[in-house]
Amino acid sequence: SSSSSSSSSSSTRRCQIFAGTNKLHKGLMDGTADEPKKASQMPCIWSSPSGGENFPLGKRIFCNRSLNMKNIVAVGFDMDYTLAQYKPETFESLAYDGTIKKLVFDLGYPPELLEWTFDWTYMVRGLVLDKKRGNILKMDRHKYVKVAYHGFREMAKEEKVETYGYTLTRDSFDEPDYALIDTLFSLAEAYLFAQLVDFIDNNPGKVPAGADYARMYKDVRAAVDLCHRDGTLKHMVAKDPQRYINDDTSIVPMLEMLRDSGRSTFLVTNSLWDYTNIVMNFLCRRRTASGNPALSFEWLKYFDVVITGSAKPGFFHEDNRANLFEVVPDSGMLVNTDNGTPMPQVGSTVPHIPSKGLSTGCRVFQGGNVAHLHKLLNIESSSQVLYVGDHIYGDILRSKKVLGWRTMLVVPELEREVELLWELRDTRKQLQELRCERDHIEDRLHHIKWSLKFEDLTSEQKDKLCAELDKLESERERVRLGHQQLLCECHGKFHKVWGQLMKTGYQNSRFAHQVERFACLYTSQVTNLSLYSPDKYYRPSEDFMPHEFGILCEAHVL
Repeated sequence: SSSSSSSSSSSTRRCQIFAGTNKLHKGLMDGTADEPKKASQMPCIWSSPSGGENFPLGKRIFCNRSLNMKNIVAVGFDMDYTLAQYKPETFESLAYDGTIKKLVFDLGYPPELLEWTFDWTYMVRGLVLDKKRGNILKMDRHKYVKVAYHGFREMAKEEKVETYGYTLTRDSFDEPDYALIDTLFSLAEAYLFAQLVDFIDNNPGKVPAGADYARMYKDVRAAVDLCHRDGTLKHMVAKDPQRYINDDTSIVPMLEMLRDSGRSTFLVTNSLWDYTNIVMNFLCRRRTASGNPALSFEWLKYFDVVITGSAKPGFFHEDNRANLFEVVPDSGMLVNTDNGTPMPQVGSTVPHIPSKGLSTGCRVFQGGNVAHLHKLLNIESSSQVLYVGDHIYGDILRSKKVLGWRTMLVVPELEREVELLWELRDTRKQLQELRCERDHIEDRLHHIKWSLKFEDLTSEQKDKLCAELDKLESERERVRLGHQQLLCECHGKFHKVWGQLMKTGYQNSRFAHQVERFACLYTSQVTNLSLYSPDKYYRPSEDFMPHEFGILCEAHVL
């Protein structure tokens, strides 16, 4: 295309941003991208011949706070749902089935629960469970409830406002009365909670004695914990990782690129060594025609330090007194350490030095706290660390607020959301135009009502204004209904029940607000790091306040 048409397209995209595009996604249409490539195309490493070219919007890294990678000396990763992306259709179903069985066989719930099925597409992150009332809520960034369901029944606007709108003090919507659905692993328990709410409403005599909504949620959490403690889920994943984990061939090139650039790399996971070794073997294995190779410790060469059983978010507190044990990779045996230094056994003056796993220099530990990690990696300042995780509270908030680490949040749902945003950019512009039209009509209505009330008018003038008033009232209702319908259709493109992940109505959702507050960077997949130079300076788009949006849009029109 010609430079003039490119410039026009660029200006149009900027105006669409000013006209109400989610601030979190304003990097999508910054005027530098042509029609986006489909995200299904295989991304290439940044340093390859075709690297650095225009890649899918859904693979981009978005920036909330400036981050110069040249200042980063260590890059760390969570494992579950960050390096290892689980398949919701199999893994979440596995978690759901395991939880149901624990409720029936261990906690006294009726056997008919075993016949229930799970829709893994129904729930989304960012929802809030009202434990006492049995409601599921979606809020905007100001904590106003915009979408509410009791079980699977949508609450009427009047019911919603009466429950959450008419209070003398604003509810914080936090624990202990509410539960935040902020991880992908929580989606199955949220769905089960909704099913149990409907079940107790229709069958009050079939649940354990004394069980109310809050008690049922507590039982669901107890059943989930039982699944973790007895290894129900991890044993199944270990038997067939391919069935439950996405096979991402970009992980090893990404880790190699970071290490070649001179950065230290580390892994901090709540999973224990045996499961960590199985998952990381699957992710970092060499693909051969003969199938998957036997377990080895080859993957350790991509890391300097691996900490398993970290018990995040407590791990991020330096005053956490958890002992740090070194793991012997081939046996899983734990060895006492003094801040990471092996300690001699009683009766011996020579400390036991665990094998490192082939020729790798990586050391594997269990437990400890962030102070141990800083010492092992020779970190002088917490701002030298970039940590990548999927959990707002377990990974990002604590590491950001408590430590000052730089953070990157992995949001797999973002890839589809970004592509839909591009497809619906004209619809979003229509929505903004309808809102402006409604404002204009209401301004005119207020003028007429004021004139009728306070001005000395003739009967003819009053009749004329009253006729115009009726016409404007009808026009306002038409525009209101049109905007409401178009907004519902727009949100329905993203999710049939909860709408766009990062929006609630036309406000940023509570989840989006948390992403903006606590994540320096956010992206759809951890391996998107490989699409950018390891020395890149990430810069956020300029912030705009409402008065600036109006001025910039008017300037564009003129």
